Amino acid sequence: MKSSIYFLTALVLTALTARAQEPDSTRKAFLAAQAIIKEQSEKDHKQMLEQLHITALRPGPSGNPEAPNAANVDESQASPYTRLPDPLVLKNGKKVTTAKQWWQQRRPEIVEDFDREIYGRVPKNLPKVTWEVISEKKEMNGDFPVITKTLQGHVDNSSYPAIKVDIELTLSTPANSTSPVPVMMSYGFRFPPGFRMPNPPATTLPAKPEPTWQQQLLAKGWGYAVIYPTSYQADNGAGLTKGIIGLVNKGQPRKPDDWGALRAWAWGASRALDYFETDKAVDARKVGIEGLSRYGKATAVTMAYEPRFAIAFVGSSGEGGVKIHRRKFGEQVENVAASGEYHWMAGNFIKYAGPLTPNDLPVDAHELVALCAPRPVFISSGSPKVEGNWVDAKGMFLGGAYAGPVYKLLGRKDMGTMEFPPIETALVDGDVAFRQHSGGHTTGPNWPTFLLFADRYFN
Repeated sequence: MKSSIYFLTALVLTALTARAQEPDSTRKAFLAAQAIIKEQSEKDHKQMLEQLHITALRPGPSGNPEAPNAANVDESQASPYTRLPDPLVLKNGKKVTTAKQWWQQRRPEIVEDFDREIYGRVPKNLPKVTWEVISEKKEMNGDFPVITKTLQGHVDNSSYPAIKVDIELTLSTPANSTSPVPVMMSYGFRFPPGFRMPNPPATTLPAKPEPTWQQQLLAKGWGYAVIYPTSYQADNGAGLTKGIIGLVNKGQPRKPDDWGALRAWAWGASRALDYFETDKAVDARKVGIEGLSRYGKATAVTMAYEPRFAIAFVGSSGEGGVKIHRRKFGEQVENVAASGEYHWMAGNFIKYAGPLTPNDLPVDAHELVALCAPRPVFISSGSPKVEGNWVDAKGMFLGGAYAGPVYKLLGRKDMGTMEFPPIETALVDGDVAFRQHSGGHTTGPNWPTFLLFADRYFN
């Protein structure tokens, strides 16, 4: 946990250092903008609480292990719940025993619960997206020649011209390929100008430079893409009246069951997949989705709701992702429901931080993984000594393991065990996979294992 805090603190300090090197007027403008975002986010959060008739929320625990309200990291206290919702029992109490029952009855029930209470409903009749190739160039990525396209997806804003939305995307495919190739698309972070990623603690540095994840894909003859979620929906509550959510709502605040940023980001990934289906360089039947942290959450949501994605690589998604909500370990529902993160979710999710509790949730994270079935999902985490315990590696493992009965019902293989494995143990024999690497808050060390897993489906 301390190493994780060091790394996150270093990220913040590096960003501030970059700002400190800029002209004073630029730095002041940046700080002023951040203050406005915080103020507007808190105002929007308060408005949602008023809609929900909530006067107070339970505070979430701290990620600082030295804090008086430090998050629990004691496994003996991690499971206050007595049971989890059963993905194979209908709301009328009847057991689901056939694939037909799953697809026609139980799965729609679970989707409705996630829509209403967790991630929000995607509006009907969303505006059309028109893709434009901004540039196309041949370049080298290490030893590999690639053709890289920079694209923009222009969202039709004729219904509300005050808000303009464009989806930013890059696509790189092997220059020498003579046929369509599989592609892994990653949710990409955008950092401030001048930002430099800090070096992680020395204990996590590799002995020699390893191929990047992009180069590992190219070595297999596959392509890669990066989509930038904040280009079409901001990662803060102030942005909920802007971006694609604001465009559809014509600049008005959300209702409690309206979609949050995670579903909006997933919507953008689906629109990118629309484009891939038109690009002759891409085998659109073999497109996967990958993301880390908040984008790990977005990856899980994307895979659950978009059946065209062939595989998911879910990195350190934690609370709000594939971690069991009911587990009292690391980040909690109360943290995500607060004004800094609530925008990821439907407003209704806030209820479970007061007056309701996570035990009142009609669904849990294992059912999000179950919505991905029968397609393959790889769940990734780092070492608790480096990444920390905030993301709750075991909670994410259980999110995959408890989805197993649905995979088996659909003729696929589950994880094969309910026992949390030792670090660097790859559980990849089933269609739900898990590996906890020895590094930090990154998917990097798990890319080689993931690609071996993906080989079964793409080759």
